[in-house]
Amino acid sequence: MDDHLGYERSERIDRSEQPDYRNGTKRKQVNSSYGSVTIDVPQDRQSTYEPQVVKKRQKDISGIDQKIISMYAKGMTTRQISDTLMDIYGFENSESFISDVTDKLLPQIEEWQNRPLDEVYPVLFIDAIQAWLLFVK
Repeated sequence: MDDHLGYERSERIDRSEQPDYRNGTKRKQVNSSYGSVTIDVPQDRQSTYEPQVVKKRQKDISGIDQKIISMYAKGMTTRQISDTLMDIYGFENSESFISDVTDKLLPQIEEWQNRPLDEVYPVLFIDAIQAWLLFVK
């Protein structure tokens, strides 16, 4: 909403220069990978605001948070994650948005990064003549 209106929530503005302003929120029930969640969707007075993450009439948001965690844990920058989300979901977002999401997901990210790894991983090398199976420790 801050990007849409051009000013932050508590910032004072001149109504003659900015006729559109915040008009509260609307509750919405969506399904995620963690179950059913109620969210508050911000609204503006002229009804020109289009939500970026959870679109209008969208009821299922499962997977977005896991994709952001996965990309962040693989070492992608916030700009790369933002570009990837634009390619996948078709919405433009800022790097600060990605930072806010990853900050909220930090406990899950740390849990994923500190997960136990297998002791042995099989590796298969194949060329035109032979195949080798190695176990790397």
